[in-house]
Amino acid sequence: MNLKYKSIKKYAVFFSVGSAGYAIIELLWRGRTHWTMLIAGGICFVIFSVIEERMSQSAMITKCVLCSLSITLVELIFGIIFNIILKMNVWDYSRIPLNLLGQICPLYTILWAALSLIFLPLARKLNYMLSQS
Repeated sequence: MNLKYKSIKKYAVFFSVGSAGYAIIELLWRGRTHWTMLIAGGICFVIFSVIEERMSQSAMITKCVLCSLSITLVELIFGIIFNIILKMNVWDYSRIPLNLLGQICPLYTILWAALSLIFLPLARKLNYMLSQS
């Protein structure tokens, strides 16, 4: 199989899993989601894949921190675009202490680090399975 096709397929799988996973987390956590979060979740899980693949020998805590910061950055970018510029009001963290522009906050950064403990092993398994196909 063509290497380029294999990479596209791999990242499409990760994007799809991340989209669904992020939506499920949001539905369970706050009872609703938004189509923009499907895109954000897909991007985040692709990032998880890259981190797990390129840093496979690094300590789990290092990878969790990097994943958490990556998700926080994606949320900041999406928040600025969809909440501030386009005024879609997808979420608002302005009541949470130490928030930045109401789009990100330390509480959720810490929660993303904890969830990374679950999703990094999933990324590792998916990377392995997709490399075998």
